[in-house]
Amino acid sequence: MNMSSPSLPKVALIAGPTASGKSALALALAQRANGTVINADSAQVYRDLRILSARPTEEEEQRAPHLLYGYRDGGDACSAADWAADARAAIREAQDAGKMPILVGGTGLYLRTLIEGIAPVPPIKPEIREQVRAMQVEETFAALEAEDGEAAQRLRRSDTARVARALEVVRSTGRTLSEWQKQKQGGIGAEITLSALILLPPRDWLTERCDRRFEAIMGPDGISEAERLLARRLSPILPVMRAIGVPQIAALIRGETDRDEALAAGKIATRQYAKRQYTWFNRQPPPAWTRFTEPLDEPGALDRALSLL
Repeated sequence: MNMSSPSLPKVALIAGPTASGKSALALALAQRANGTVINADSAQVYRDLRILSARPTEEEEQRAPHLLYGYRDGGDACSAADWAADARAAIREAQDAGKMPILVGGTGLYLRTLIEGIAPVPPIKPEIREQVRAMQVEETFAALEAEDGEAAQRLRRSDTARVARALEVVRSTGRTLSEWQKQKQGGIGAEITLSALILLPPRDWLTERCDRRFEAIMGPDGISEAERLLARRLSPILPVMRAIGVPQIAALIRGETDRDEALAAGKIATRQYAKRQYTWFNRQPPPAWTRFTEPLDEPGALDRALSLL
């Protein structure tokens, strides 16, 4: 994820863990720099999840152009490759309108795919996909350990979508996913000047923000949104059904837990997700991506962060 020549078109990027203040900073930058905010969060792409994914409000979206928010139906899983293709088009749309593209989100895989490109994996054979998706979670992981041990060591057992993907690839192509990823194609890194800022605020401050966020999600509007999604009876393996808040509220609706237990479970899930994002963004992006460690609600912090972009 390298920076490019300053003679190329500028694209700003604001990344970091959930609840770190990315959306507010992106909106402030868009208003100051004539920008268009482009979503890079894997939950916020789904129109079913405005409240549960903490998408910008309608009022915020009216204060500056916002693209790739709520533009996908929850029944249509959005892969990193899907989003990267849409993001390229959104960047061109912003540039054609004379606006600076501002990528904002916490999905590192999305950003890496857009900037570095994607492995040219051939389409998975339908019969293999059907076979793998019909397997139980433990069975799938055991098969991956046997057929692609490197992927099994790298992936969490609970990350069912990526485990299934790795197994599908090795069974369908005869090559592991890591082998395919050595020949990535289609990244825009060499076509832009990337100005990137990663928000890594103090962990206790972030934990408190995560808790407040999930408390807001568990309000009447969030529960109603989850009820509408559950009424669609979509496949439980779809990303939209595994978004934080959906399983916890589903358990509440089914009577398997009470509100306090659902709230506690959602807070824990949000904190754990933020911790994984924090670790990824602290370690994976290149040193040229500036790390900003101040809480954005401190006096002057927003202006200091904007000055780095």
